[in-house]
Amino acid sequence: MSQNFSHSPLPDSITNSITDSITDSKVNLLFPDKLNQLIVHMHQTFQPRRMQLLKDREKRQQEYDQGKVPTFLDQHSEAASGTWKVAPIPSELKCRRVEITGPINSTKMVINMLSRNEMGQRADMAMLDFEDSMKPSWPNVLEGIQNAIGAAKGDLTLITPQKTYAIDPKDMAYPMVRVRGLHLNESNARINNETMSAGLFDLTVCFFHTAKIYLSQKRTAKFYIPKCEHHLEARWWNDVFAELEKSIDVPQGTLRATFLIETLPATFQMEEILFETKNYIAGLNVGRWDKIFSDIKTLKNHPDRVLADRAAITMTTPCMENYAKRVIHLCHKRGAFAMGGMAAFTPGKEANLRMEQTKKVTTDKEREFAWGHDGCWVSHPYFIGPALAAFPAENQLTKMLPEFNPLSDLLPRGEGPKTLDGLRTNVRVGIAYLQGWNQDLGCVAWDNLMEDLATLEISRAQVWQWLHHKIKLDSGETVNKELLSKVFEEELNKILNEPGISGDSTMKQLFTKAKMEAQEIFLQKELKPFLSMESDLYQSIN
Repeated sequence: MSQNFSHSPLPDSITNSITDSITDSKVNLLFPDKLNQLIVHMHQTFQPRRMQLLKDREKRQQEYDQGKVPTFLDQHSEAASGTWKVAPIPSELKCRRVEITGPINSTKMVINMLSRNEMGQRADMAMLDFEDSMKPSWPNVLEGIQNAIGAAKGDLTLITPQKTYAIDPKDMAYPMVRVRGLHLNESNARINNETMSAGLFDLTVCFFHTAKIYLSQKRTAKFYIPKCEHHLEARWWNDVFAELEKSIDVPQGTLRATFLIETLPATFQMEEILFETKNYIAGLNVGRWDKIFSDIKTLKNHPDRVLADRAAITMTTPCMENYAKRVIHLCHKRGAFAMGGMAAFTPGKEANLRMEQTKKVTTDKEREFAWGHDGCWVSHPYFIGPALAAFPAENQLTKMLPEFNPLSDLLPRGEGPKTLDGLRTNVRVGIAYLQGWNQDLGCVAWDNLMEDLATLEISRAQVWQWLHHKIKLDSGETVNKELLSKVFEEELNKILNEPGISGDSTMKQLFTKAKMEAQEIFLQKELKPFLSMESDLYQSIN
């Protein structure tokens, strides 16, 4: 063990509900001396620049708070001109019609995402997530690392009393790992008592363990990069990729990345992000839910840009449509994939509901294909078939959208309904998510939708914005603390009387506790940029 690097052992009292308890010796197997040395090297090399990038974010947000808005960069720059292309797309990445996503720490879910569903259908890719859908407790992070290795090897197995789950290495989706964002820290990885970047930790550990496995299979190690806000942040990630390949002694291009365009500032810098990462990038993804959160957060002080109900902000809302089409136009111009967004619906158990939800997914995916996306995301295996049917072509890289103006308006406007039902939805999501969070879950199925940290952030930010601007709802009520307290109490009472909860005293206690926590978070005086930055939500996860 390097003298400079330390990580937290797993407490003996913690066991995993799916697999056996991870012992300290197993933790040590995950962190051989060569990896520990690499972790120290990567931290010392890239932490100073990361901290400056985060300070730059704060400075830009201060300017937005004072009335400025994000804008396009110089259209005559090297990035915006010329005929450059990103590096050729590897063969196994040329067909990404459907990608299924879920938390990387759940072994059962990872196996199911990589495998065929009950109807015999399989996604092309499985995005295994360290970020929005995983609560980053240390046991979950360690389980995620193990699952990333097992997915790369194709030997991931889970034995339960009811069933044995296993991957068929000859018939599985290609694994992709989404690391955590630039702003997050991994409190259990410390170098000279300084906390390490969570995303740098995830990327370094997973690439160390899997890069040469993928090379032996003549494949690439595939990653998703979230929450990028600026092309200089993309340059930072690019330099991280290059240094990792050099340090592990693998060829350039062993690592391939897809960046999520899910922040309002990044929508104005897509081509610059592609340019900065052109040796590694495989595409951009329309991260619609985090994008809505970012719209609210970035322009939170602008009274003319207070967003409508979450349900009213769809991909056909003008700024959202322009954003998605800009991804398609610029990616295809530069030879990269333009991935569509998440259909966050859950199928439910009743036949009528499943038909209704399937219709929603089909409509969403057919629209994405018609616009020119190369593939899309689903959150549940049930919807793999409908999504595949909506994307009949391997990809649409030749579809250029010649009529689209890439400088179209990307700024949200304060138009659309602002309703009491919308406020209630935000409150319900807050209560439900915090209840799941307290049970070590990073995503929950709720009201026929899959809610993760991104959708919690939308709810939190929108409630704050409506309260901050004292919005008058369509029904006449003014959003104030008294109204919010009333809505929180009413929604909790509804939840406590729902089937499966009303007769369970433990569940009632859990939801009551979650309501108190959500109400405290939603009513904070200042809107924190992320709940995951030294916030109440993250204080006791380890």
